[in-house]
Amino acid sequence: MSEPRIAVLGAGANGASIGADLTAAGLDPVLIEQWPSHVERMRTDGIRIITPDSELHVRPRVMHLCEVAELKQPFDVVLMLMKAYDSRWAAELIRPYLAADGLMAGVQNGMTAGVVEDVVGASRTIGTVIECSATMDEPGVVHRHTGVDRSWFAVGELPGGPAGRAEEVAALLRHSGTVQHFGDIEAAKWMKLVSNSTLLVTSAILGLPMLDALHTPGYREVMVAAGNEALAVGAAAGHPVLPIFGLTPDEIADPDRVVEIMTDKLFTGFVVPGATTTVLQDWVKGRHSEVDDLNGHVVARGAELGVPTPVNAAVVELAHAIERGELQPSPAHLDAMSRARG
Repeated sequence: MSEPRIAVLGAGANGASIGADLTAAGLDPVLIEQWPSHVERMRTDGIRIITPDSELHVRPRVMHLCEVAELKQPFDVVLMLMKAYDSRWAAELIRPYLAADGLMAGVQNGMTAGVVEDVVGASRTIGTVIECSATMDEPGVVHRHTGVDRSWFAVGELPGGPAGRAEEVAALLRHSGTVQHFGDIEAAKWMKLVSNSTLLVTSAILGLPMLDALHTPGYREVMVAAGNEALAVGAAAGHPVLPIFGLTPDEIADPDRVVEIMTDKLFTGFVVPGATTTVLQDWVKGRHSEVDDLNGHVVARGAELGVPTPVNAAVVELAHAIERGELQPSPAHLDAMSRARG
């Protein structure tokens, strides 16, 4: 059987890391990216993935988004690692080049599996969850904080999806980390959204690396409150509590402690000193963030289901003010988030 034709759609820090791992494993992925200087640097010098313990230097095949229309053969698997807010147009862009029996997986934050399903159909959609920390401040160079041994993924089919085919995506992601199968991948993605709601935007609002934020008095209480709101919204939506990040069933048995235990697991296994969230990285670069797909999604679903989400709403309000240029990230904003706890 021939090797699958693979596209990595979005070769930012995480996409480039996965693409490099696949290339090093002897596969031949095509990295499709929208940052022109990053595309050119990868073409001329390859991609360097620097981890705390090693460095990987490979020369993958690379395309700019504008070159997608020149493709002649369809892809068997597309791993999409675009920002959550770019999911729909990116999925539409690649849809004509996904094989009739191909698979597409949104390896992203946020509840994007439904977007992929809308675009390419349930029979070609695999849901995924990613937990991997990396930054990229210059073209062609990624600083990956969680190497292969510390990165984690989940895969699963959506209802009505391609039964038994999640392993095809899992086999690829296994080159980049541990992979766990879930029968209810939407619930697993919601659990990741719970985790993201605690940390990504809240620490960015403070303008601090994740560990520095954790050690700021009063911050942990805000994290847990935001996560508990997200967990309550998920419960109202019918999502069961699932053990992501390698948690055991016993560790999630007490719903009152799930968020705290998951937070501790995240910081122990995946967060390294000095690492900032993708949200703060976006703000430093002058870009808008995924806040509306994270805490904003919790607020919107909470409003639909009648579940109060005051902490997440405060987080969204502060994030929007930062993105409008009215505020700067600062530890001073912790008070506003804390007051929302009531």
